[in-house]
Amino acid sequence: MIEMSELLPFEKPFSQACENNKQAIATLLKKALVDTRHVLEVGSGTGQHAVYFARQLPHLMWHCSDVEDYHQGINQWIDEYPSENLMRPQTLKLSRDEWLQQTPTGQPFDGVFTANTAHIMLKHEIKLLMQSINSHLPNQGVFCQYGPFKVDGKFTSQSNAEFHNKLIDSGRGGYRDLDELRFWAPDLALVSITNMPAHNLMLTWRKKCL
Repeated sequence: MIEMSELLPFEKPFSQACENNKQAIATLLKKALVDTRHVLEVGSGTGQHAVYFARQLPHLMWHCSDVEDYHQGINQWIDEYPSENLMRPQTLKLSRDEWLQQTPTGQPFDGVFTANTAHIMLKHEIKLLMQSINSHLPNQGVFCQYGPFKVDGKFTSQSNAEFHNKLIDSGRGGYRDLDELRFWAPDLALVSITNMPAHNLMLTWRKKCL
């Protein structure tokens, strides 16, 4: 017997936070990724950022990635807002899958972007993310990392401190300090820290010439 829920269409996911922050993020990405050609988005989530940024950055190829459970939603957004420079999601789960070092056609990723992942990931996962980017991003490659962080051991707002505690209570990793990220990725230079809406930051990293 088929349950009624099986007959209902899959509802396209939606994040209000993505809608709220996409324009501010895109403004920074246009500057940070001006010389970048292939960007790997780690944790594409709903897919809203991907479809918007691909259109805002037509000079580069935007490659989605996330765990399998998110692929259907990402593909629905791509189906509705397709772009020639927007690629379907690849599977990437840190601590399980090999790091995606290059595009399906063999070009290296010279840029990485992630939003609102560091405080959701467990400590060993964000450590692995930083280490992977540190190892595989080519010289002068760019990593743009958006979200809430601690600076010098302090939260940037009381609301961030409260949300951090809720994340810890729910089994998430909680906010990471910038010094932790630097320690895990010694070959990445943190070239800019930009204040963003809702007490978030945009961290722009560049791979040192080794």
